[in-house]
Amino acid sequence: MLLADRAVALADGLRPQARFRARVAIGSDPVLQLTGVIPATDQALARAGLRLADIDWIEINEAFASVVLAWLKTLGADPSKVNPWGGAIAHGHPLGATGAALMAKMLAGLRATGGQFGLQVMCIGHGMATATIIERL
Repeated sequence: MLLADRAVALADGLRPQARFRARVAIGSDPVLQLTGVIPATDQALARAGLRLADIDWIEINEAFASVVLAWLKTLGADPSKVNPWGGAIAHGHPLGATGAALMAKMLAGLRATGGQFGLQVMCIGHGMATATIIERL
């Protein structure tokens, strides 16, 4: 995965695949540490000016299935859009590379389905979570 300024990428003959619409990092109650993905999602959607229904592909990094289940129950998302090619329980957690692996998988999924927007949410421990929304170009 390569992050670059659009002008620099084009000058080097590279074709941008996606752009960031929103990125957030939050901290929530560390005792209820598996719920941080919920406010992270809400904040990312607000920053991007999107609704959950606008998102075509969702990757939730979960060490525990309860993270995804709580997220689905609270936000009422379409389960068919969540980890459609398998989640982290199926794919594992490559140390230091989980975010890049999920981002690449999400972008490939958006290309394969013709989707426009992708949401990647990661529970990163001790009540912290990140969320990123991309737009496929």
